[in-house]
Amino acid sequence: MIEKAKSILAAAEEKMQDAVVFLEEDLKTFRAGKANPMVFNNVLVDYYGTLTPVPQVASVTAPDAKTLLIQPWEKKMIPIIEKAIMDANIGLTPQNNGEHIHCTIPPLTEDRRKDLLKKAKSAGENSKVVIRNARRDAIDQIKKVQKEGLAEDMAKDFEDSVQKATDTATKKVDELVSAKEKEILTV
Repeated sequence: MIEKAKSILAAAEEKMQDAVVFLEEDLKTFRAGKANPMVFNNVLVDYYGTLTPVPQVASVTAPDAKTLLIQPWEKKMIPIIEKAIMDANIGLTPQNNGEHIHCTIPPLTEDRRKDLLKKAKSAGENSKVVIRNARRDAIDQIKKVQKEGLAEDMAKDFEDSVQKATDTATKKVDELVSAKEKEILTV
């Protein structure tokens, strides 16, 4: 019974950690005023009939703080990547010189900052929902194991451990969102 409860706790902690990691990666794609090649991770292009993220069909670099440079591995991808960037509506205007695509990072407008703040808070809240769902599922499973014969005090200890993991993950989510908010608000 104890082993079963331990595996339930481990699975819940893993789900919570996955939610935090997902949020961390998602927040990296937010354009917050300085060049970050990860803004193109969610921009998909049609590559031989398959929707593929830009970094998988081109080299994306930031030669300086205000410029992103995309060098497609195939020249015929240049117009396709340009169109995908425009369609993605990430606030960048691509310019190509026949060899590669330059995107100059414009300063963020007040409206864009507010929009990014809303998105960051929403992403953080979505992660917290996943974390709370993992907590609820784990506690429900521990209660079932308790009915199967796990001692009540042991079940309570496991529930406390689940709550501690939840608190830790939620705190990390708050820290990530807070750090992104500071980055967005920094002019």
